[in-house]
Amino acid sequence: MDKFSSDVEAADALASAYKTLEAEISKVVIGQDPVVRQVLTGVFCHGHSLLVGVPGLAKTLLIQTIATALDLQFKRIQFTPDLMPSDILGAETMDKERNFKFVKGPVFANIILADEINRTPPKTQAALLESMQEYAVTIAGQRYELPRPFFVLATQNPIEQEGTYPLPEAQLDRFMFNILLTYPSLRDEMEVVRSTTSDDQKTVNKILTGEQIAEFQHLVRRVPVAENVIEYAVTLVNKTRPGVAGSSSSANDFLEWGAGPRASQFLVLGAKCNALLNGKYSPDIEDVQAIAKPVLRHRIVRNFKAEADGISVDNIIDRLIG
Repeated sequence: MDKFSSDVEAADALASAYKTLEAEISKVVIGQDPVVRQVLTGVFCHGHSLLVGVPGLAKTLLIQTIATALDLQFKRIQFTPDLMPSDILGAETMDKERNFKFVKGPVFANIILADEINRTPPKTQAALLESMQEYAVTIAGQRYELPRPFFVLATQNPIEQEGTYPLPEAQLDRFMFNILLTYPSLRDEMEVVRSTTSDDQKTVNKILTGEQIAEFQHLVRRVPVAENVIEYAVTLVNKTRPGVAGSSSSANDFLEWGAGPRASQFLVLGAKCNALLNGKYSPDIEDVQAIAKPVLRHRIVRNFKAEADGISVDNIIDRLIG
């Protein structure tokens, strides 16, 4: 890193920048500290995040506020049943000279808010797949690179709701985190009501530039990890796979199928970032456990027995960690 004399100095700078970011975001978003932390962890790991919760829990506000605090280009796409892939990626149009030219869609930005992503049919959901994995889009055989850094922060309504299309497993797997939002506590909700019904306008300052975020992303990857931490992460993922050597009784009893190797990679990467945000220079097993739920909950599928017995995905992950 050019600006820092050592990785230790850079790690301290990241921990400090995170505290400042958290304070800025909390001006507008009240009582969602674990969610903010998980989204920012995803950003510093260069991972996409899926936020799941019923309408009205400030999912969109949270993402807009984070985008404001990070000095990045931000685009919002409202997913609706009639949205077409070209509405996301862009399309070739004919100009006055009768030549084709490519008009870029809203996906060409640093932060994409895919709002209510499961309200659109699978064909349009799949349009995001290549951009999330390859950081590029292909239109009429021509490949176009997306700006860096690039994140998709998607919101999803619970799939039990009317008019939703479940995301395919292949798409879900591309999200680093699946972050659950719950109703605020009584005290937090009182504070939300107080601040949103007054005439007081909160301004969020820009804390980090795209260049600084890219530097911190490289730093996260350079964090050293002990062999036992990698072994713990891979063993934990292996426990989720029913019917294989090393699977747990919980997986065999309650899971249809388990998580793939991407889960192991994200557990280690997320643990590295979690350690840095806590002011540590190397992750331990507690850092893996801290991010296990958002990494695993969308990668394991319950069987009928688990659903009939009312055993949630998070219950199963608790058993695997325990």
